[in-house]
Amino acid sequence: MPWRKDACDVVETFVEMQSTGEDGLSSDPRPLPNLSQSARWTRNALTVAGGHDQGDALNQLSNPFGLFVDDDQTVYVADWGNHRIIEWKWQATQGEVVAVGNGRGNRLNQLNHPTYVIVDKDTDSLIISDMENRRVIRCFRQKDKSQEVILDDIDCTQLFLDDQRCLYVSDCQKGEVRRYLSGDKQGTLVAGGNGKGNQLNQLSFPTYLVVDEDQSVYVTDTYNHRVMKWERNATEGTIVAGGRGPGFDWTQLGSPNGIAVDQLGRVYVADLLNHRAVRWHNGVIQLAGGYSCGEQANQLNRPSGLAFDRHGNLYIVDHRNHRVQRFDIETN
Repeated sequence: MPWRKDACDVVETFVEMQSTGEDGLSSDPRPLPNLSQSARWTRNALTVAGGHDQGDALNQLSNPFGLFVDDDQTVYVADWGNHRIIEWKWQATQGEVVAVGNGRGNRLNQLNHPTYVIVDKDTDSLIISDMENRRVIRCFRQKDKSQEVILDDIDCTQLFLDDQRCLYVSDCQKGEVRRYLSGDKQGTLVAGGNGKGNQLNQLSFPTYLVVDEDQSVYVTDTYNHRVMKWERNATEGTIVAGGRGPGFDWTQLGSPNGIAVDQLGRVYVADLLNHRAVRWHNGVIQLAGGYSCGEQANQLNRPSGLAFDRHGNLYIVDHRNHRVQRFDIETN
């Protein structure tokens, strides 16, 4: 079931099956969110990008996937169906195309269903998972610089830069995560890599990932309906969320996608087929959505990406509603 054929078709097929320093990759490292034990978020969200039906106008998105939230609360969205990266500034009513936007294709000035983006402030560029072109590219924001391919021949779904400025990439088809230094085309295996399966040393369609300060890798093992943690140099992972097959109860996940990990080690998951976001740590708490599939302010329709801003507000890519939702952290 190749993702790059059509990400939406993969989800539909999956549902049907269940019923039948000098590295050149420098960035402003994203610290893990510092959230209190009692943190809670509003039940109703604000739409901060898209939300005007599916389309390619500057106030629209088309099946967005991953997102990156900058320190000033600017949101960068991998606008999957429009083959572009679009930037939405704080309280903007429309976005701005900041990477490519020249239609679907495989030229250096084109994208083919991008799934994730990282802002690299040191080089004033964006690092993009160009999924269906099977490459990771850098798009410079200066108009006089051309895009460049960082990695190719890779079924990349998500990217992460750790505080040592190493680039981590999940490969959904090989079932692995690798860490890359500048100029390294082979990378170092840090999770999976033992064929597709559900054993603790295997992954099945890994998608989103996070790396903590200890270089432990957290990865959504999508087709195994679980989140795995691989400690540095480990030969197998441990299940930190889900792992009891697909389902809706509080011990299960349904095709998990976006994840985040806070400084207390709690795992936040965009639970795609359950239309909710949940937190796992000594029990499960529903954070957002979960009120059936829908388009109301308290509903989600196949959430994919998930991120926090520096204030602790929760951003969710509401994939099938073609929007990004912000659930504000409650202050009392």
